[in-house]
Amino acid sequence: MAAATADIAPPAAARDEAIGVYVHWPFCLSKCPYCDFNSHVADAVDHDRWRRALVRELATQAARAGRRRVESVFFGGGTPSLMAPDTVAAVLETVRSSFRIANDLEVTLEANPTSVEAGKLEAFRDAGVNRVSLGVQALDDSVLTFLGRTHGAGEALAAVATARERFERVSFDLIYARPDQSPQSWRRELAGALAHAAGHLSLYQLTIEPTTPFHSLHARGAFRLPDEDTAAALWDVTQDTLEAAGMPAYEVSNHARPGQECRHNMVYWSYRDYLGVGPGAHGRLSEGGAKVATRTHRAPAIWLDRVERDGHALVDDRPIDPTETLIEATLTGLRLAGGLPRERWTALFGRGPEDLFEAATISLLVDGGFLALDTEGLRATAAGRARLDAVTDRLLRGARPPG
Repeated sequence: MAAATADIAPPAAARDEAIGVYVHWPFCLSKCPYCDFNSHVADAVDHDRWRRALVRELATQAARAGRRRVESVFFGGGTPSLMAPDTVAAVLETVRSSFRIANDLEVTLEANPTSVEAGKLEAFRDAGVNRVSLGVQALDDSVLTFLGRTHGAGEALAAVATARERFERVSFDLIYARPDQSPQSWRRELAGALAHAAGHLSLYQLTIEPTTPFHSLHARGAFRLPDEDTAAALWDVTQDTLEAAGMPAYEVSNHARPGQECRHNMVYWSYRDYLGVGPGAHGRLSEGGAKVATRTHRAPAIWLDRVERDGHALVDDRPIDPTETLIEATLTGLRLAGGLPRERWTALFGRGPEDLFEAATISLLVDGGFLALDTEGLRATAAGRARLDAVTDRLLRGARPPG
């Protein structure tokens, strides 16, 4: 770990900010055709060996970070509900012994809604998980087959019910903008989802990623996605329906009742520090007045060997310059409905947002109804979040980073 020297410490402002811990479990029972995450199908997993390795890499990163206050731990994947609950418990014990812990520590575990994995939820609760995110993805069996999911809609809703019996905070995911999907059918599906939802829903538009089976199928014309106008109508249905149900978007793809926002999401999108543990996990850490980007080796077998040898499997460990920092903070922060508050811009860059971007560019986007800039900070409007890639691209072309 190149930057892990004893005389480097985060600035006082960073030390006072709560951080998150992300733990990546890379294994799945099968690979979904739309997924480009770092996930792998394995015939067998040595759970004892993986438990020791995850704990060891976490301990190594904790020694570097110091006794920061942790407010969220997120087990992502892959399919973390395939983990042994003892592994979750061991990781959480290391978190508690290595850091100061927020009184309302959030511990999220992603889970597939199969009956087998739903049956383990009580064990995960006993291990310390207090929030579950279920990968439901659709409430139509034919769509689930198309998406390569191994559960049916009825099984998924039963898993949601099981989770709600055991956890106060439950979320589930749906994918929309699917082939042949209409705004009317999506409105009906959302109504069905809301009948079973707790306080949080994650709603993602289907995108075709270059390294996935869907990419080649789509290129061959095996299926077509909704056209631009239909996709925009599906977006509008999503926002209107969830807003009316009391679950407005707090981030482009995430909706929650007040107080039910995912705290780990907020750490990430607010561009605060977080540690990344496990194969291919990314992290951001404040050191020496700069942000340091970390990334571990993505191949599970290589990651495991290197952690056992070195205590970590970092392959990227570098300070990022002010320009890259500004780009990352803008791309993440403007995804939030509230944007980044003025004090956050100042804490990161020593300047307010009007001093970080060309005035003419900000005026153009504000006058067009895509951004709002006021005493609270800089944020994208509803219209801006609907076309956020274009808005952030235009804004960053007029960036004036410090340094």
